[in-house]
Order: sequence, then C-alpha cells, then structure tokens
Amino acid sequence: MHLVSPVALLNRIAAVCLLAAGCAAHAQGVAQAAVNPPPGTMMGAYGQSLQQQASAEAKASAKTTAQPAPVQQAPTQDAVSRFLSERGLLNAAEPSGPSRLLSSVRDTASDLVLSAMNFLGVRYTRGGNSVENGFDCSGFTRHIFEMSVGLVLPRRADEQAKSSTLLPIRKDELKPGDLVFFNTMRATFSHVGIYVGEGKFIHAPRTGSAVRVEDMRDSYWSKRFTGARRADLKAEATAGGEGTLAR
Repeated sequence: MHLVSPVALLNRIAAVCLLAAGCAAHAQGVAQAAVNPPPGTMMGAYGQSLQQQASAEAKASAKTTAQPAPVQQAPTQDAVSRFLSERGLLNAAEPSGPSRLLSSVRDTASDLVLSAMNFLGVRYTRGGNSVENGFDCSGFTRHIFEMSVGLVLPRRADEQAKSSTLLPIRKDELKPGDLVFFNTMRATFSHVGIYVGEGKFIHAPRTGSAVRVEDMRDSYWSKRFTGARRADLKAEATAGGEGTLAR
C-alpha cells in the first residue's frame, strides 16, 4: 500500500480549497453583474425591447451601407422630344407614332421642321410673309426655307411647285422638310405646306386661323393632295431666278 506523505496531502487539500474558492468567486461575480448591470444598461422587458430595436437598426444600417448607390437615370426627354411634346405633336394615343415621328424629325431636315414649328400660332394673313404681319401658305413656306436652309423660293404656291430647284417626289417617298401641295381653290397647286412626318404637315391654313399642324390622312386633305416637292440644295441658282440659294 502506497502511503502519501503529510506534506503532499496538505498540498492537495490546499489546491482543492483554492479551486473551490475560485469557482465561488466567479459565481458571485456573475450574480453581482446580474443584480448590478453596467451603468446605462436598461433592464426588464422595456430594456430588452430597446436592445432588440437597436440591434435591428444596426443590421439595417449595415445592409444599406453595403448596397451600391442607385444609378442616376438619364433624362427621358431630350430637347427635340420636349419641343415636340410641348407642341402637342407626340400623341400618346398612337403607341408607335411618337417614336416614329421623333425619329424622322431627327434624321432628316430637323432644322427646317423645327424652325417651322417655332411659328405655330402665328396668324394667317393673305399675302403675309412675316411674323409681324402674319403668313399665308406660300409666304410661310418661303420664309421657312430662306431662314433655315438659305433657299429662296418663288412667292406663290403654284410657282413653288414648278421651281427647278424643287424635285417632284411621290407621296410614299415623303420625308420631313418636303413641300406638300393641295387643290383648295380649284387649282392644282393652290395651297402648300411643309411635311413634318407621320402623315402630318404644318401650314398657314386660311383667314381667321393660324399656323398649325394637320393630318394629311384626314379626308379633306387626302382628297385634295396634288403632289410633293423636295429641295435640291445642290442645284445652282438659275439665271431666271425661279429659286436661288441665299448667300
């Protein structure tokens, strides 16, 4: 039988006592912390709800910070589309019409067409050829062509239709900026306007009215359409002066 010396036995008893004392001290510290929490700590149901709310807010903040900043969207309307919209030429009732009209105006003769639209609302005056005095149909087209593309057209509608600087085109070839002619006074080329696209044209209609946009597909105009002309800006001015390029 192995006998433990008195000294070793005393050492073992001392170690066990120290271990027991440490465990008691730890338990007492935990209990003390529960009774006396750190300063500023809210206890009870209300305190727990505040802690849960703070935790939720911290998580939400971290999630928001982690998300990339939203990409700024480009403006949905540029200057041309805003102009057409303000003038009532982008009709939402025609699903594909607005985009086609906008595209056609941008692609060809946009300067000429937009220049013409700037005169919407100017009153009709027989023989008129200026903003101050008003326009008649041919006075309006003459003013727009000279101002926007530098082409001086003859004064009367029938003379414009016969001008050597204007090329005859078919109705299905129309592009914005072309001249369109109608028989409104029992004469083949008695009225003229400027095609703006999608079957619409701008013109100075008659006494008591003003420069406006109308649809060539309406029965009145479709029955009276007599032809179309396109400006040949490369044509040299003729000696007879039917049409000249302003310099």
